[in-house]
Parts: sequence; structure tokens; C-alpha cells
Amino acid sequence: MPAVTALKPSPRPRLRVKLALLTVGVLLAHAALLHSALLAGALPLASSSALERPFTTRTIAAPVATAATQAPAPAPATQPRPSPKAPAAAPANAISAGLFAPDAPSAPEHHSPAVEALPQKPPPEAESVQVAAVSPSTAPTHTEASAPPAAPQRRYAIPPPVRLKYTIRGEVKGFSYTVYGDLLWQHDDTSYSARLEISHFLLGSRVQTSKGELTPQGLEPLRFGDKVRSEVAAHFERAKGKVSFSANTPDAALQSGAQDQLSVFMQLASMVAGAPAQFAPGTSVTFQAVGPRSSEQWAFVAGTLETLELPGGVIQALKFTREPGADFDSRAEIWLAPQLGYMPVRIRLVQANGDFADQLWKATETP
Repeated sequence: MPAVTALKPSPRPRLRVKLALLTVGVLLAHAALLHSALLAGALPLASSSALERPFTTRTIAAPVATAATQAPAPAPATQPRPSPKAPAAAPANAISAGLFAPDAPSAPEHHSPAVEALPQKPPPEAESVQVAAVSPSTAPTHTEASAPPAAPQRRYAIPPPVRLKYTIRGEVKGFSYTVYGDLLWQHDDTSYSARLEISHFLLGSRVQTSKGELTPQGLEPLRFGDKVRSEVAAHFERAKGKVSFSANTPDAALQSGAQDQLSVFMQLASMVAGAPAQFAPGTSVTFQAVGPRSSEQWAFVAGTLETLELPGGVIQALKFTREPGADFDSRAEIWLAPQLGYMPVRIRLVQANGDFADQLWKATETP
């Protein structure tokens, strides 16, 4: 009877199983890293054919108090009422909470927002036909005590309603990623709403919202929300002069001109659109920026008009920079496009450890 030789099982099925498990493990590791970046706030808010219609802005004039308005003197009946005295300013997350540094302690009383031009570049005396000039607070006062001049006007040209789409490219701990952003900006004569969503098909999404009023001082937020799994929010209680947080963190004193970490970009756009000549290179503007758990101080310094090649096409944009305020703070660069009402078309965040996120405009849609 012929001998029967036992066949050994082939090692190939086991090898395939091991390779499959290894692949799944790598994918899960990538997803975990990206998800931790999304939770930590590392991701920012992030062709000319994408522009569907010309942009028009809504201009709001606000009186700005000067030295002349401080002296007690009779004023003509037609003189505009000066705005109330405001506390000083505060520096400025790319359009998402956590874009910038960890929370900083509140500064002493100061005026906010404050615009400081370089001494060697005095502001021009006139703006474009669309907007009126912004007179600096150091302008000479009227010599006639009987008829002091009217308070100078600051114009806020509110960007028109729009939906902007973004591609966000970045790197976390050596791993590259691509996610997508959607910014919806809407308003009427009295109120506004903004919604930023950053999403990935594996990681889900992070959504920030800002709602508030439109006033002669531009945007005045009432509520800011930040949601990954559950939402945390900040509430602007203007009658009480404070900001309260749903995360049960301590209240923050509410400063004049305060913004949240989403509305600050539309407020900056409104200020630049209303008086573009006032933002010469080196000019700084500061804000109190309220996040979902605390208040920070954000400062932006104006740069030059640059030509950018983005997924949405070639477009010109004015660059602003926020330098890190401490050793482990992030550096942020923001580009505002005149063609889009000075809405942000690029936001680049670089962390102290080298991680970065670059949010690039790719399309414009009618909301």
C-alpha cells in the first residue's frame, strides 16, 4: 500500500492576515493622531471662476471719541453724539478655537479694539470713494471753544453674506493630512450668524458658531459655541459686563469691542474694508478674543498685499500676522481678500513643535 504523505498548510493565508492587521493598525494610528489634533484645536478655520457675483459691502459709521469731545463745551444740536468711552484693547484660533496660544491672563483696563499706526506713517486724510476717512485720535482739536468739531467717524463695511469652501492641509507629528472647511456668513440689518465646520470622513467634524448683533461698532457677539462631540459655549452678558461659560470655568470681564474666536475675523474684515488706508504695513489692531472656556488677548499686525495661488484661483489678499506671545504659543498668518469683502482666503497656523495647518480657499458660493 503506497505511503501517504501529510501536506503542511501553506503559510500564505497567515501572512495575508498579518499584513491586513498591520494595515488596519496603521490606519487607526493615523486616525487617532488626526482626531487628537482636531480635539486640541490644531486645525484652523481654516479659480477666479469661483466668484459668482461682485461683492458689495454694507457700511456702518461709528463715532470715535477724541480729545475735543472730552472738554466741556456747548455743542450744536446737529452734532453727532460721541461713543461711550471704552476700556483698552486686547491682542487676537484660525478661524477655530485653539488656533492661537493657550489662554492668557486678562490685561489691565484698556481700549479695545485699538488701532496703532506706525509713527513714521501717519494715516492719510481721505479714503476711497466707498468709505470715509478715519481720523486718528491725535488729530488737532478745533480752536474755537464755542463750536468744537463733530466726532470723527469710523466706518465698518460689513462683508456680504457668503459661503466659503476651504481645503486644509497640514502635518501632525510627521503625518500629513487633508481635511475640508466650510464657512457660512449671514446677516441682515440688525443681526448676524457665522458657522465654521471642519470635517473629515473618518474623524467626523468640529463646528463653531457665532451669533450676535450689528451695531455702529461693528459686530457684537452674544453667543459663541464650539462642538466636537458635545458643545461648550460662551455667553456675552453685556448688561452685567461679563462673559460666562457653560464649561463652568470662571467668568471673564467683558471689554469694549470684544469678539469671539470666530467673529473676530469678520470684525477685522469689516474694519479693513471700512478704512483700508488705515492699515499700512506695521499697523497693529488688538482684540479681546473669547473662546469656549476663557478669554485671550489677540494682536494682528498688517503686512502687504500679496498675490496668492490657491485652489480657488489666483487672488490678491492683505496679510496679517499674529506672533507667538510665549515660548509655546503658535504663530498665525491670515490673508484677507478685497475681492471677497476682505473675508479670509488663507489662514496658516504653525505650532511651536513644527506641526502646522494651512487653510486654503477653494470656492465661493451664494448662501
